[in-house]
Amino acid sequence: MKKPVSHWSDLDTKHAEEASRYAKPIPSREFLLQTLQAAGEPLTADELARRLKLKDKALKGALEARLGAMVRDGQLVRNRREQYLLTDRTVILPGTVIGHRDGFGFLRPDDGSEDLYLSPVQMRECMHGDRIAVRPGPTDYRGKREGILVEVLQRRTVQVAGRFRVEHGIGFVSPDNRRNAHRVVVSARDRGTAKDGDLVVASLIQAPSRHAQAVGKIVRVLPEGNLADTAVDLAVASHQLPNEFSSAALRQAKRFGKSVPSALYEDRLDLREVPLVTIDGEDAKDFDDAVFATATRGGWRLLVAIADVSTYVTPDSALDTEARERATSVYFPHRVIPMLPEALSNGLCSLMPNVDRLCMVCDMTLNREGKITAATFHKAVMKSHARLTYNRVAAALVTRDPGTRAELSEILDCLETLYDVYRVLRRRREARGALDFEAGEVKVIVDDQGHVSDLRVTSRNDAHRMIEECMIAANVEAARFLKKHKMPALYRVHAKPDEDRVQDLKRFLSTRGVHLETTPELDPLKLAQTLRSVQGRPDTAMLEQMIIRSLAQAVYQPENIGHFGLALSEYAHFTSPIRRYPDLLVHRAIGHALSRGTLDDFAHTRKDFDVFGQECSQRERRADEASRDVVAYLKCEFMADKIDEEFAAIVTGVTDFGLFVQLQSLPVDGLVHIAALGADYFRYEEDRKTLVGERTGTRFTLGDKLTVRLVRVDPSERKMDFELVAQKEAAFHPRRSRTVSAKKARHGR
Repeated sequence: MKKPVSHWSDLDTKHAEEASRYAKPIPSREFLLQTLQAAGEPLTADELARRLKLKDKALKGALEARLGAMVRDGQLVRNRREQYLLTDRTVILPGTVIGHRDGFGFLRPDDGSEDLYLSPVQMRECMHGDRIAVRPGPTDYRGKREGILVEVLQRRTVQVAGRFRVEHGIGFVSPDNRRNAHRVVVSARDRGTAKDGDLVVASLIQAPSRHAQAVGKIVRVLPEGNLADTAVDLAVASHQLPNEFSSAALRQAKRFGKSVPSALYEDRLDLREVPLVTIDGEDAKDFDDAVFATATRGGWRLLVAIADVSTYVTPDSALDTEARERATSVYFPHRVIPMLPEALSNGLCSLMPNVDRLCMVCDMTLNREGKITAATFHKAVMKSHARLTYNRVAAALVTRDPGTRAELSEILDCLETLYDVYRVLRRRREARGALDFEAGEVKVIVDDQGHVSDLRVTSRNDAHRMIEECMIAANVEAARFLKKHKMPALYRVHAKPDEDRVQDLKRFLSTRGVHLETTPELDPLKLAQTLRSVQGRPDTAMLEQMIIRSLAQAVYQPENIGHFGLALSEYAHFTSPIRRYPDLLVHRAIGHALSRGTLDDFAHTRKDFDVFGQECSQRERRADEASRDVVAYLKCEFMADKIDEEFAAIVTGVTDFGLFVQLQSLPVDGLVHIAALGADYFRYEEDRKTLVGERTGTRFTLGDKLTVRLVRVDPSERKMDFELVAQKEAAFHPRRSRTVSAKKARHGR
């Protein structure tokens, strides 16, 4: 007797989970991958449906939607015959396009492998931010692998912002985002009210192809009166930043109300009588962390309480969809694009003073040396006893201002204890070799009319550092907790710098009289010691910048490789769930473990965290680029009326085409082109980062002090050009100084 063929639902191990979520379940992703693996050949959606005996039209539509999602996530590739292929059965790499203004680009592979070069020919069909699949091609003369485009998996550029131009009757938009080299053609009927020279936003009607340019329709002409708003509008459109919440998300946030219902206090640790306080900047509105410390017989007890966002933002809800799409709040000089609606970010989740709030607390015990000997996590309810600022706390604890101390008398003992905890944590930080950069943050001051009134550099004080150390301690314990309970997580990882960068840095530092120990390999403690050794030198800021450039970029991923910069073996972001999606995911995982849940019944799989890591890392970079673009734009506007003025400057970068300089009186950078350095031919010495005049022997190197004149400002290019007026002082260089002195002595000078 012939054995009956099993239905796919009997073989799909995820069928029960699918059936609990959908009225008409279809095969899970895992089962679809198994089916394609067993087939041994690419299959179309119709062919898959026939093999799985899916005849219902709705089920076929759901299958096609799932296959499309698997393509976007890089699990499958769709070829030009509409067939689906397994990515691990072909030499095909899915990833994200990183564009370059000169027309070429790079693929950042999903698997974390080395970037692949994309030539201008390959970039014709894709734009910055798109997800594509490539086949690794030949290695060029510089040793860089090239990627050959196979398929565009997902178009992520839906609009462009930039200057509208009309040339010979043809209209086009030149994108403001310098990573996007595609001009977008606009027909006469799609121009609306736009005139030549206007700043506009255009939606894409047709993506670029191998044989045709992108085509768009102008949907908005940007007013240029309020410069700060214009800069943000450009950044939002250029970087595809989501800036409007769906009506479903807004309704969901509003339904929670403005206060915490007492029913949610059940089974929570009650911390309302504990004098927890928030310490933030003067203009902060979303307070997501509060701290408290008390002395014990053997050391201290430290509480770090964090807003419990996960109670309100649940998996697959409208709020969760919006938060995931943003991944982070984006901060501009005068505006914030929040990750969550303000009803939550500035309201119900924010740890405002004297109101009950839900929180997740990390309760730590420290010994006298600052080592954490025990840590527990709890769901709790709290009441902030004060909203403090960094400057007020620093005035009370560091400069010990009598007036401020009197104002804070009720909580002063707690603050003093927190400062004691900070000092021992700081000593441990220095002992393990965590890197500490002291460069200040540039603050752009915008007036009511949207014009830049000032540029300031703000420095960190001990109150900033105190909160930072408390947050780092809680983040470490969150990572350890999730590791102990075998829960998936997004770790915040920072890889060791690659060997080539380390050797380049070592060679450069040696030209400045600084030795960097790298045997057998670079150790964060050795680098931290080198960093401390250069403090107080005239070229300290420049040396710090060169060290920063040599480091890898921190990212989110489920595989823990440690954090090089902080010299930590485990680290996860836990302390800012109002403004960072990875922190929200960490809260979910901790909360699930506290409820005695396991991986099997957790809302997210380990595979989900691979996708989360890639998304959050990419969207964090997107937010950073948008913020930098706005600041650079506003700096240019601030300097526009200073053409022909002279400034003292310091050389911060040397290339074969000129010098990058930073003004000493203002936090402003620009270029002195090689043609503006004087009547000479200059040779670039890469190992010393130096330009040398062939006729005069004049040398320009990092750290040199110059007098420069501003000659050109271009906000659209975020560029300022200077010309040399005089070279005032050579860079700090022990070896050169001795040589010059010897020459002067020999010649009687």
